[in-house]
Amino acid sequence: GRRPLMGGQDKPFCSAWPSAVVPQGGHVTLRCHYCHGFNIFTLYKKDGVPVPELCNSIFWNSFLISPVTPAHAGTYRCRGFHPHSPTEWSAPSNPLVIMVTGLYEKPLLTAWRGPTVRAGENVTLSCSSRSSLDIYYLSREGEAHELRLPAVPSVNGTFQADFPLGPATHGGTYRCFGSFRGSPYEWSNSSDPLLVSVTGNPSSSWPSPTELSFKTGIARHLDAVIRTSVAIILFTILLFFLLHRWCSKKKNAAVMNQEPAGHRTVNREDSDEQDPQEVTCAKLDHCVFTRKNHSPFSEAQDTPNRYQHVHRTSKG
Repeated sequence: GRRPLMGGQDKPFCSAWPSAVVPQGGHVTLRCHYCHGFNIFTLYKKDGVPVPELCNSIFWNSFLISPVTPAHAGTYRCRGFHPHSPTEWSAPSNPLVIMVTGLYEKPLLTAWRGPTVRAGENVTLSCSSRSSLDIYYLSREGEAHELRLPAVPSVNGTFQADFPLGPATHGGTYRCFGSFRGSPYEWSNSSDPLLVSVTGNPSSSWPSPTELSFKTGIARHLDAVIRTSVAIILFTILLFFLLHRWCSKKKNAAVMNQEPAGHRTVNREDSDEQDPQEVTCAKLDHCVFTRKNHSPFSEAQDTPNRYQHVHRTSKG
């Protein structure tokens, strides 16, 4: 017979698409993801009303339930087909709970201080109904899990539950449902959506993921710009230093080659002609000493012009 293979790595994962909360008459697709890549599986319903189409059935890739009825509400598990033996199946998957909505009258969802609150204020949402519902569920749009609270009779003849959400940080759209204790997966119609808005000082609230990503991107961009600018400035200073040393060596070499050892002192005022390289280096030295008090940014900006000046003078 078939015997399950036990072990955490052999455990498949069961999921519902598009959602595990399904309106009556709608549709839902159950899928069993098995680590070995084989999409053959069986489904088991652990509570509620049995589903006849699951008995002794084997499915490939997915199982579509349409239309959904209250009998489909409950907890499901799947077992994946083991590739190494046709008589062995994986361990049971995680429990997957399917909730069916639209079975009872919709409850009323309200906010204690109104739908618009200041950042940091405590928010409490109240779900109530004239029907004697036992349990209320509060869901927030974009989140997979619901908050659950028992219903309490109120002085005005309704059954309600108050959901304290703590200090307001960001807004959202909320809905609530109700159910009876004997059928916890058969829910009422959804309440009308309630949009909670948060106002006030933005610094007192947590940034949204988009905001956080944007600010992080700006910081990284500025950091890259600063690093690049520093590198350019240092490179320009180094280039200028090397050029100055090269010119000094050329000038000294020219003087050594042109004069005897005993007569190397020359009166520039009495000389009619000078070496072009010496003229060039003299002009460069004059340029250097007249700008010696400038900042690195001034040197970085003037270096290309001085380089062009040296190049033109050498040709002339």
